[in-house]
Amino acid sequence: MTLNENNSSDYIGPKLGGLATKLSWYARQKMFDLFMGLANPSADTMVLDVGVTSDRRQDCNFFEKLYPHKDKITAVGMEDAAFLEEEYPGLKYVRCDGLSLPFPDKSLDLVVSFAVIEHVGSRTQQKAFVMELCRVGKTCCITTPNRWYPVEFHSAVPLIHWLPPSWFRALLKLLGKHFFAKEENLNLLSEKEVLKMLPADAEVSTRHFRLLGLISNLLFYVI
Repeated sequence: MTLNENNSSDYIGPKLGGLATKLSWYARQKMFDLFMGLANPSADTMVLDVGVTSDRRQDCNFFEKLYPHKDKITAVGMEDAAFLEEEYPGLKYVRCDGLSLPFPDKSLDLVVSFAVIEHVGSRTQQKAFVMELCRVGKTCCITTPNRWYPVEFHSAVPLIHWLPPSWFRALLKLLGKHFFAKEENLNLLSEKEVLKMLPADAEVSTRHFRLLGLISNLLFYVI
């Protein structure tokens, strides 16, 4: 499984320059506001953020930048992101795989994972990832880009991601985008596919983030 944003960007292609980063940062701020309106966390809410990165771009690790109660955050990732403990005093960083979190059942008040699930591999791995988040958290918030948005943000290529996955990956290889052509690095999801992965007894609220009028990102709030 890969919890790695170093070679990707969940909102826009990584080679498009400063404008892309600004757009990504704007989108993530809006996503954060949407999340806060749903979760309404207090200063005592214990939060686990699964999928932080070692990348220091403005739009990376946006939850740590924006969340007001940083001393209540435990951040998890597979890269070396220990610098977060220095940048945000009180925050705790744990380097581990999101498919095997070292926390007891329901030990966290809130678990968040922003645009990570599309990077964890096969559908089986994605479902296992969702179940692990729900295992350790009393409440979970999961976001992912919408597969049916016309532009695929990681590769910045339009429409071809609507084709069958094998065709999409073959075309990415032809375009020289070999990293994202691998299922373990990018496996896009629709709203229906994510809903099928959530626990059957969970109470789920779904929210849509729109870009240019169309649904670009999906947010799932799970109780």
